[in-house]
Amino acid sequence: AKTAETVLTKQVEEGERDYRYLASVLEEIERAESERDIAEIRQELTDTGFLRRRSDGKKERRVEQKPMHFRSTAGLDIFVGKNNAQNDRLTLKDAMKRDWWLHAQKIHGSHVIIAGGEPDEQTLLEAASLAALYSRGREAGTVPVDYTMVRNVRKMPGGKPGMVVYTDYKTILVRPDEALAEKLRVR
Repeated sequence: AKTAETVLTKQVEEGERDYRYLASVLEEIERAESERDIAEIRQELTDTGFLRRRSDGKKERRVEQKPMHFRSTAGLDIFVGKNNAQNDRLTLKDAMKRDWWLHAQKIHGSHVIIAGGEPDEQTLLEAASLAALYSRGREAGTVPVDYTMVRNVRKMPGGKPGMVVYTDYKTILVRPDEALAEKLRVR
């Protein structure tokens, strides 16, 4: 009975972790803008073992898209991940330690990176608005968004793609703004 309790407790924890991850994938699917976005999500699910690899002998081509690119009114580059795999790549590989990282607080959403150093207050507000817009809270009036330097963000031990832990952060309340996103988007 003790062994069963230990094993079941561990399985429940794993199930809850998988549920949170799959909820974030569902959010990505809802935000997908193209067939390539869906292909990248499918690839992520295959890599994490939720979908089977092709069994017809054909090798699947890896699909890697670039994150969304925005430019603040002050001229700083802002990058927004479209899915968990992009969030990981953007935050843990592409971003410099001195860049700034933003994410909607306690809800699924995109990782947002402000590249190029210390942002001014307007750039911070614009990036936070993007983090709110590309999160599950996009329909809410105001969304709390956490921000910190990239050096304070770490991959969650044993975590699925996109799952991180962070320290030394501050929180800002913003409204998601689609018009602002269109204005700042780099084509």
